[in-house]
Amino acid sequence: MARKVVNRKEKAAEIEAAAAQEKAAPKKRTTKASGVAGAPKKKVTRKAKVVEEPRKKLYWGVFSQNLKRVAVFEFDQKDEAASRAEELSKGGKSPHFIQKVKEEIQLE
Repeated sequence: MARKVVNRKEKAAEIEAAAAQEKAAPKKRTTKASGVAGAPKKKVTRKAKVVEEPRKKLYWGVFSQNLKRVAVFEFDQKDEAASRAEELSKGGKSPHFIQKVKEEIQLE
């Protein structure tokens, strides 16, 4: 069975004609509360829900060459973290380094 071919120009003309009719004869609105014709309804505005980012704390992490975390130190203990990385790197073992690590704080 053959389908009917749709002429896009005719469809566009139909849509424009329908839009012109709507503009020419707008509908009158009545509200129950006021009873006045043409009174627009009140728009309800809602606040968008604010998503709080989780709080994070900064640490010093000692990492191996394979990027495995070996130890974690508080941020004010950078010297201890550096000495631990140096101690692990001694003796021809794989080099270790320190890097900042951010972790989420668990609030209870």
